Amino acid sequence: MTKFQRAKNFIKGLLMLAAGGLVLFIPGDSYLLLLTFLALVLLFSGINTLIYYFTMARFMTGGKIMLYKGIIVLNFSILTASLVDVPRIYVLMYLIAIHAFSGLVEILRALEAKRYGGGRSWHLKLGHGLLNLGMCILCCIFIKHVKTVSIIYAMGIIYSAILTIAAAFRKSDLVYIQ
Repeated sequence: MTKFQRAKNFIKGLLMLAAGGLVLFIPGDSYLLLLTFLALVLLFSGINTLIYYFTMARFMTGGKIMLYKGIIVLNFSILTASLVDVPRIYVLMYLIAIHAFSGLVEILRALEAKRYGGGRSWHLKLGHGLLNLGMCILCCIFIKHVKTVSIIYAMGIIYSAILTIAAAFRKSDLVYIQ
């Protein structure tokens, strides 16, 4: 991981920590701010991916994946921005689904790291993914109690933020291709 990527992960972790604290201390209306922030992040990420495709990736092997990824992320940003007027329970279900997907991706990354002999780092990724899925299951159990779901969701965001900040300071594994 380069110094820029480490700094980016650290800042991302701090922003996640702030979002988790906001949802934890203001569980009623903070989800609107969280949705707006998530929509903006997805919008900029989608535009950035599309710019990368049109400037560079279209000349690369398998570069069309960047085009598809940019379009999908851009669509998710529009969907997220349109959820502001939807009742709170549906918004929380959407956020829970995003967190569950993140947990599944983390578990798959852990299993891939284990398969390729990534050392001990796969244990942390697997634990992170399982905790994200457990948090989503708890949120689904208590879905009728919106404040409880908000608190559980905030704790999951704070945990993910701490792991993101820790990953920014962890040594990277070097991969040698033979």
